[in-house]
Amino acid sequence: MRPYISTFLLILSSGLNTSCVSLPGSDKSAFIMISESEEKSMGRKAYAEILSKEKLSNNLRWQEILQRVGKRIAAQTPVKYQWEYSLVQSKEMNAFCLPGGKVAFYTGIIPVLQNEAAMALVMGHEVAHAVQRHGAQRMSQGLLLQGGLALGSVALGGEGNTSGNLVMAALGLGAQVGVMLPFSRSHETEADSIGLKYAAGAGYDPEEGFRFWERFARETKGGKMPNFLSTHPSEKSRIDNLRKLAVSVRALYENSPKYGLGETL
Repeated sequence: MRPYISTFLLILSSGLNTSCVSLPGSDKSAFIMISESEEKSMGRKAYAEILSKEKLSNNLRWQEILQRVGKRIAAQTPVKYQWEYSLVQSKEMNAFCLPGGKVAFYTGIIPVLQNEAAMALVMGHEVAHAVQRHGAQRMSQGLLLQGGLALGSVALGGEGNTSGNLVMAALGLGAQVGVMLPFSRSHETEADSIGLKYAAGAGYDPEEGFRFWERFARETKGGKMPNFLSTHPSEKSRIDNLRKLAVSVRALYENSPKYGLGETL
């Protein structure tokens, strides 16, 4: 049987019995047709597949900073994951966190980050997607809207959309390694808010969030924004929102160890 087929058939068969699921660290709930254990399993498999196709960076200093930032952000979350952090050698300006805490940063984004705090803010955003199970929510929506047809094709041996690609898309990853698929605008806004709280609580200056975006806007002027950062209507709207959010989480930062901007990258 092809990879992921059994998982998807299980989801399809049990989906009608699934109700709204409470989201970690939140008073919100969401309709999710997949168990957390299955979601984490998909995350592990997708992570292993991605890393098998990529070259890891040998920059030990950046790796050390990534591990340090990762541990501090993880400590702010309401979940217990088996966290992993990988630094991928690539010109891509991307980062992601898969279900279960599988994090990767692409070295192409390091020059724009400039410092540890910006890395923490981007990581907080990506980790928030995983903690709030945005991938599982998107997967459930896909199953309801068109997943049944796709699954039928796979189960019958069709060669259209493979189950592996469905998993990757739901988790926010394109079929081409290094290409991130944007979540919905509501999920992106939620990840901005929660991620900034994680970073501020971990001791990183929350104002670096909008400053990073200002740098990113300058860096990509005249070009296309990477998909994982392109869901909001404009760079300006996201910068303005992050500026307001920085004020709202200031108390968290003031009560944190206060690492400020941290180490320069």
